[in-house]
Parts: sequence; C-alpha cells; structure tokens
Amino acid sequence: MSFWEYLGNRHQQLLTDAYQHAGVVFLCVVVATLAGVSIGVITYRTEWAGALATTTASTVLAVPSLAVIGLLVPVVGLGIPPTVIALTLFGLMPVVRTAIAGLRAVDPSLVDAAKGIGMSGPMRLVRVELPLAWPPILTGIRVSTRMLMGIAAIAAYASGPGLGKVIFRGLASRGSGNALNEVLAGTLGIIVLALLFDAAYVLIGRVTVSRGIRG
Repeated sequence: MSFWEYLGNRHQQLLTDAYQHAGVVFLCVVVATLAGVSIGVITYRTEWAGALATTTASTVLAVPSLAVIGLLVPVVGLGIPPTVIALTLFGLMPVVRTAIAGLRAVDPSLVDAAKGIGMSGPMRLVRVELPLAWPPILTGIRVSTRMLMGIAAIAAYASGPGLGKVIFRGLASRGSGNALNEVLAGTLGIIVLALLFDAAYVLIGRVTVSRGIRG
C-alpha cells in the first residue's frame, strides 16, 4: 500500500489522533504558561530566587522524557495523567526563563512613572511590566510548544493520546506493509501541527505586541 493510499484509508483515525495530540499539547502549554509566568512574577525581583527557579525548571530537561513518564506511571497510572504532568513539567523551563528575563528587562523609569501616577504594585505589574515583558514570554511559549510537540509522541509509551500511537505502532510492526507509512504519517502530522501552532503564535504576536515594542 502506498503512503497516499494509507492516508486515504486511515485519514479519519489520523485526524482524531492529530486532534488529541494538539489538544494535550495546548492544555499543557496553557498550564505551563500560567505556572511559569507566576513563578517568574514571584522570583524575578530577587537574584537568588530567579536563579533557583530557572535552575530547578532546567533540571527537569536533564531527565529523559521517557524516564519521567515511566516514573509517573506507577503513581498516576496510564493514559492522560502521566502525559499531562510530564509535558507540563517539560514546558515550564522556557516560560520561566523568559518571564524572569522579560520582567527584569523592563525599564525601571517606566515602573517609577507608573508608581508616580498612583498605580498600585499589582496594577503596575498587570498594566506596565507584564505587557512589556510579553514579547520574550511569547517566545518562551513558542519554544515550549515546539518541545512538547515532540515529547507528546513519547507519551504513547504510557498509552497517552496523540500521533505517538501511530509512530509506536509502526515501530512495533516493522517489516509489515504499513510500518513505514505509520511512522511517516505520525511524524509528518506532528511537524504540520508544530507549524500550525507556530503560525498561530506569529499572529498572536502581531495582535498583542504593539509596534513600538516590536520595533
């Protein structure tokens, strides 16, 4: 069976797997972004706290993703729980690092000006500091998403959702007529999803980042 015939016969299942893959990555990126930005807000003012947060988040990347998922399986079982936990942990580092760097790069004179017109600390953070730090944070989110697209495929080892199931099925049946088709379909599907997410981030950047900051 040719690759195009395989796609024609299995397109419905492949679309379902792609939808699940995109869904779990999107969920984990959202959680990692909320957690990462929160950590950045809490730690960026203090040098040692920021370094500790960045180092701790980076340490997770030193552990093979398959090992992390394998360690989680006895604790939370198979399927979505280990997938979401592992992906969220791996997605934290780029967001934490860029959030801290972005917030520290905000011009202190702008913060002082906001304070001078009567803005409270939380208001300065929400209306001045975070908007100015948003471009690097968005870059961190993009990097996180690219990483998680690939790592999500490995989650199929723990019966996780997504296109990884197609790739693992092909690897497990190497030598069969559809083995290469399955690996190729799963791999190309992940690449297409990564490109679509990246295009969405470019659009979000154009909508949410002012020309003055982009310039």
